[in-house]
Amino acid sequence: MKNTNDSEQFKKDKKMGFRTGIEDYYIIKDNKKMRFGYTTGSCAAAATKASARMLLGHGTEDQVVSVLLHTPKGIDLNLEVLDVSKGGSVTGAGEARSDDSQAWVQCGIMKDGGDDPDVTSGLIVYAKVSKQESGITIDGGEGVGRVSKPGLEQPVGAAAINSVPRKMIEEALREEAERAGYKGGLKAVISVPKGRETAKETFNPRLGIEGGISILGTSGIVEPMSETALIKSLQVEMAQQIAGGRKRLVVTLGNYGRDYLDGLENFPLKESVKCSNYVGEVIDAAVNYGAEELVFVAHIGKFVKVAGGIMNTHSRNADSRAEILAAAALRAGMEREEVLEILDTLTTDEALDIIDKAGLLEETMRIICDKIGFYLNHRSYGKVKTEAMIFSNSRGYLGETKGFREAVERIRTENE
Repeated sequence: MKNTNDSEQFKKDKKMGFRTGIEDYYIIKDNKKMRFGYTTGSCAAAATKASARMLLGHGTEDQVVSVLLHTPKGIDLNLEVLDVSKGGSVTGAGEARSDDSQAWVQCGIMKDGGDDPDVTSGLIVYAKVSKQESGITIDGGEGVGRVSKPGLEQPVGAAAINSVPRKMIEEALREEAERAGYKGGLKAVISVPKGRETAKETFNPRLGIEGGISILGTSGIVEPMSETALIKSLQVEMAQQIAGGRKRLVVTLGNYGRDYLDGLENFPLKESVKCSNYVGEVIDAAVNYGAEELVFVAHIGKFVKVAGGIMNTHSRNADSRAEILAAAALRAGMEREEVLEILDTLTTDEALDIIDKAGLLEETMRIICDKIGFYLNHRSYGKVKTEAMIFSNSRGYLGETKGFREAVERIRTENE
């Protein structure tokens, strides 16, 4: 959810006439106008630019009130500079001596994710810029996570500042140095004071990123409800698991699957990959990253769609739950009148009640699981072994594909 309390200042600035340049960019989704935002990477780069400009003598604290940032997306942002501080011998932001290695300036930029559900909206991203003898150094400070496991974009031990934001930060430093005629080196330390707390609401703890949020963004711009961003998160998580030595992975669609696994005492791997609705994409990623086997543990309310070859289980893409269950029940021997009852149901639980009452639940679930197995394997063209087990909240275990138990044992052996 968007942190509306922390973004009140942003709203206040807009009422006073301050424009970031992002206001005119939006999409129409479900007949609603949804505003674009900008990434933590853009905030870090803009904060770096403001800090470097003041450190190198381009203006006093009062003069640099905003900076222009050209994003990789091609959208120019005019971002307000917040909370300026300075140290060393900087008596006025523009008075740092060229030989003073102790001088530093720090500025903040508030993150605005637009109308995308983004827990980092409203956070202030800071950049503390100082001089060094030569070269460019970029690091993370308070509230920026550190990579603790292999398989992520940055190496173990590095600050979780991805490659595009790093490039943007570096370009900001070089641009300001050239503008000032400064020939020495510069160091930027990015921090997010509320980042450690906010990171608990992100994927970072599960990915092996400790101590804060990541500084992210491939385009510098946040597009609302971006499926690309969600799929990228899925791919990163899978790459991290495989780099950690796991070739056989458990996959759940969401919290129901995770909760179900928590209740299984002897299940071999509870650190599962969460794929949300993107069943097809997780299989594609498994093929791409060299996984050998995927074992899905999924609620039937979503996964029954896979029995119809539907690889994105979100309701806006496809439903057909009742139709798929009805077809399977018909194959299992159900009478026409009962099949028509299934077609009128609104939930899978209602449909399961009808099937169970007819004494055909076990056979229907066998047919469903056979279809699920077929379509999962078809998606990977046999390049990754795929098995699945389905359950419901009210009934628990419902069925599994033919090779599920053997796959579980292989996972158990791999993780012993």
